[in-house]
Amino acid sequence: MKSYRKELFFNLPERRGIVNITNQVQEAINDSGVKEGMVLVNAMNITSSVFINDDESGLHNDFEVWLEKLAPEQPYSQYSHNGFEDNADAHLKRTIMGRDVVCAITKGRLDFGTWEQIFYYELDGKRQKHALIKIIGE
Repeated sequence: MKSYRKELFFNLPERRGIVNITNQVQEAINDSGVKEGMVLVNAMNITSSVFINDDESGLHNDFEVWLEKLAPEQPYSQYSHNGFEDNADAHLKRTIMGRDVVCAITKGRLDFGTWEQIFYYELDGKRQKHALIKIIGE
């Protein structure tokens, strides 16, 4: 069995943003040489997320609006955690959007359904963060 590890680094200029990382994950699969197996992609910071969905700007905006209703960024005083940093909302949003995804690799390709893409979702940016790609298989 083969094993391959790669890190992706991000430094988004805005506090929040969604980045399609599907091509970078597929490139890692290509580099790994794995033809049949699994790939794990996970956010390595507790205020970012990795998820699978459609690459459609309206949907991405809907995520922003929905998450802001569930865990509004301000007022900062509404959160106990914000005595340390003003990012409690990002922690809560990450819990909702998820930490990681696991995808099948078939014939050396991501084995996806129609419209599925992998995204990194920055929820408290303006500094360097990273995600892990871990591939296992034959």
